[in-house]
Amino acid sequence: MLTFYTAGESHGKGVFAFVDGLPAGLKIDRQQIDADLKRRQLGYGRGSRMTIEQDHVDVLSGLRGGYTLGSPVLIAVWNRDFENWKQYMDTWKVVPGREFYTPRPGHADLAGAARFHHTDLRNVLERSSARETAAKVAAGSLLKSLLKELGLDVFSWVTRIGQVEYVGDFDQSQRDESGVFCPDAGITRAMMGEIDHAKELGDTMGGEFKIVVKGAPAGIGSYTQWDQRLDSIIGANLMSIPGIKAVQIGQGIVCANLHGSLVHDEILPTKPKSRATNNAGGLEGGVTNGGAIEVTCSMKPIPTLRKGLKSVDIRDGTPVTSRYERSDCCAVPAASVVGEAVMAIAVSKAILMSFSSPTIQALQEAFEKHREYWETL
Repeated sequence: MLTFYTAGESHGKGVFAFVDGLPAGLKIDRQQIDADLKRRQLGYGRGSRMTIEQDHVDVLSGLRGGYTLGSPVLIAVWNRDFENWKQYMDTWKVVPGREFYTPRPGHADLAGAARFHHTDLRNVLERSSARETAAKVAAGSLLKSLLKELGLDVFSWVTRIGQVEYVGDFDQSQRDESGVFCPDAGITRAMMGEIDHAKELGDTMGGEFKIVVKGAPAGIGSYTQWDQRLDSIIGANLMSIPGIKAVQIGQGIVCANLHGSLVHDEILPTKPKSRATNNAGGLEGGVTNGGAIEVTCSMKPIPTLRKGLKSVDIRDGTPVTSRYERSDCCAVPAASVVGEAVMAIAVSKAILMSFSSPTIQALQEAFEKHREYWETL
């Protein structure tokens, strides 16, 4: 059973990921993790924080010689900016000067204060910050090594920034050359124009990205309990990413507008069974059906606006304009990298739930036997 948690604050010593349940003997690709961490920091519209941090993975437990031991893996991504915040974020004694009393609409500030009875909103925003996603990316990239051993590949790209949409196919080289991780040069320029316009207005911009998992045989996940359905696991994990307001599997909301004959993927008499379409996004009844898993995530505009929004000072209720805390104008490209990592976590969880094995060799054998069975149907 895969267990995954994160810890850490935005301007604290670092952010951390705890991953338990990995089989022993899995070779971890450190360069892949660092590459994904770097990619998370890129993207047109990012803020000045990205010029301070140079994220690298530091594994504190669970690995020896680059291989998993079967024990919990503890990952650290250290915050270089902690040096500039040390006196304000010290564990034992805090120097006054960086308190926060004006909740920003759209952030966790006010709701978090209500939950934990904080009077200084700094105690909320430090943990609710999207800086936590660096830990998610490190853990998800770690699990990409597991999926790769089983023949699965996970990738993502941006499909919308504001009103500009991309509906074409995926091309990794073109995506990686794009400032917004969209595999089309012309649409990339248009998306960057949307971000520039929002920045000129002191505003922010949201969008959408798509994640695809290829190589999964049918039969991953379960319909027997709600928390074992793979679409439930995927949805819960992706909705945990800050700013994500909708997750669509396959055709998503389009299905609500069509007749069933135009939605359901007809089964073809091949071995293994295949489909002419993939409107279901590779999932039926919470279980993979042999098609590619396809998910689209919608991200709201970042709530920290330079021009501010109406708010109040929580100390006395005085109407004020929300305060600007260093932030991005658009983080959709970065969110696509986070989504890719979180998808790796979700699919790995379902696989280890179905094929629990103490070693990677035993897991590969069990997974291959299942794949062989699927190919006979």
